[in-house]
Amino acid sequence: MPSGPSGEPLLAVHDLCLERGGRELFRDLSFDVLPGHLLQVDGPNGAGKTSLLRILAGLSRYGFSGHLERRCPLLYLGHHSAVKALLTPRENLAWHVSGESSYSDQQIEEALARVGLYGYEDVPSHALSAGQHRRVNLARLYLSHRALWLLDEPFTAIDKGGVAELEKLLVEHVQRGGAVVMTSHQPLRVAYEVKMLSLSAGLPA
Repeated sequence: MPSGPSGEPLLAVHDLCLERGGRELFRDLSFDVLPGHLLQVDGPNGAGKTSLLRILAGLSRYGFSGHLERRCPLLYLGHHSAVKALLTPRENLAWHVSGESSYSDQQIEEALARVGLYGYEDVPSHALSAGQHRRVNLARLYLSHRALWLLDEPFTAIDKGGVAELEKLLVEHVQRGGAVVMTSHQPLRVAYEVKMLSLSAGLPA
């Protein structure tokens, strides 16, 4: 959880501009992400939502200008699940937890149970559905101690029950002093203030 004093941004973005293929997606984008922030990035397809999250995560290093400061470790979950088909859910979580410390079998089993994969711990991932792959990926959230979560379309391919459980987890995380920046095509239905960052018509609103 955050190591800095309350009110100090976990992520600070100043005058961020992005160009792709000769087209400006957004410009002069500035915002802070503080402990307790639940920030949803909104905008039409092609507005640069995924590109923005990849820049914030440090995974994209071209086509943009501006300044950003990441002041805490973060966890990034992309739109596509990072699940290796030849590994089991247990092995995927044990071998790929974004560089965080090792977890016990019990912790991994509990995380998989929380996303509805109890009994699937040792099934080869190539035998799982797309929705189950997403659940393996989302189980990382139950293991992570990172303060800042960057989530790209986390509700894709999961059912209504899974969406409700994930929304509950997001609120619990920010209430503990963490922060979330996420993209989603659907509004969050939570009893918590959701801040919006709109990328409308390719430019910040």
